[in-house]
Amino acid sequence: MQALSALQIIRDEHASLAAMLKSMRLMVRMGPVDDPRKFFDVLRSMLFYIDEFPERLHHPKESHLLFTKIVKLAPHVMGAVDKLERDHVHSEKAARDLQHLLLSWELLGPSKRVAFEVAMEQYIDFYLEHMSLEESVILPEVERCFSAQEIQTLDEAFAENADPLTGHYPPAQAFEKLFSMIVTRAPSPIGLG
Repeated sequence: MQALSALQIIRDEHASLAAMLKSMRLMVRMGPVDDPRKFFDVLRSMLFYIDEFPERLHHPKESHLLFTKIVKLAPHVMGAVDKLERDHVHSEKAARDLQHLLLSWELLGPSKRVAFEVAMEQYIDFYLEHMSLEESVILPEVERCFSAQEIQTLDEAFAENADPLTGHYPPAQAFEKLFSMIVTRAPSPIGLG
């Protein structure tokens, strides 16, 4: 199998995250119909995935390998990079806040549902807009400005992510249970449930 380029990996990771977010939106709108335990377990797993993969692997590489370099090569994207960096700081906290709100709904009952739903909708809209800005402003500039060596460095760094939800990699042993739960229980487009 031919190695994927960093820019394709970034787009694939964005696509899998967008699918996850849309599945979460669908799940939250339907609510814990027949099996509340399954509902909360799957949503919690999905939020944990977001915290483990995009927040801890994807975003730091964008910040350190893409954003710092592209600002030097294409200074006109500085405003977009500033916003994206602020987004990265916000999204990490927001993912953890959502986990707390979900636990509150699960343990304290339906009176906490609306707070989670509102925060989840805002988070999804925010994240989809964030990825769109990266793909429409930053990635084209990377293609235009980065040298072959800089692209190779990106390729090597992003290939290490090996995000199983992109469909290109098997889950690492430590994450098999997490990905199995997400894929078998979450609704389409991310899962089979």
